[in-house]
Amino acid sequence: MAAIDHYITTIIDRGAHEAHTDGSATIEAQHLLLAIAAERETVTHQALISAGLDHTAIGQALKREFEHSLNAVGVSGAFDLPRPSSAPELPSRIGASATLALERTFASVARKKDLQPAHLLLGILQAQAGTVPRALALAGIDRAALMAYVVRMLEAE
Repeated sequence: MAAIDHYITTIIDRGAHEAHTDGSATIEAQHLLLAIAAERETVTHQALISAGLDHTAIGQALKREFEHSLNAVGVSGAFDLPRPSSAPELPSRIGASATLALERTFASVARKKDLQPAHLLLGILQAQAGTVPRALALAGIDRAALMAYVVRMLEAE
C-alpha cells in the first residue's frame, strides 16, 4: 500500500470516529477535516494550525454553523442541544460531501502516485457550498488564503 493510500485510509477511519461522535450515519467532509486536524505531525495539520484551525476550533466552527443553519430555518434561541445518540457501529458509508472532496483530490493530479496529503485537504477546502465552507466563513477563516497556502506547500514539495 502506497503512503497516500495509508494516509487516506487513516483519515477516513478517523473520519468515521468523528462521524460516530457527531451522531452522523455517514462520513462527511467535515469529519475528514476534523480527522486531518487530529493528525498532529502532518503538513496538513500544520496548514490548518497556520490558519488558527486546530481540532477544537474546527469543532466550534461546526457547532456555530449548525446553530446558524437552525436559525436560518426559524429555530432560534440560546439552548443546549442534547448530544446525538450514537449508533452501535461506526459509519462505513462515505457521504456526498466527502465523496466530492475525494473526487476533487484525485482529479487534482495527473497520476495517483503524485498525490500528497495536502491534496486531500485542498479537496475538502475547495467545496463551494456545504457545511465546511459555511463553518469556515462563520469562523472568519479566509478559505482562499488557506487554499493558496496549501497550494504553495504542494509546490514546495
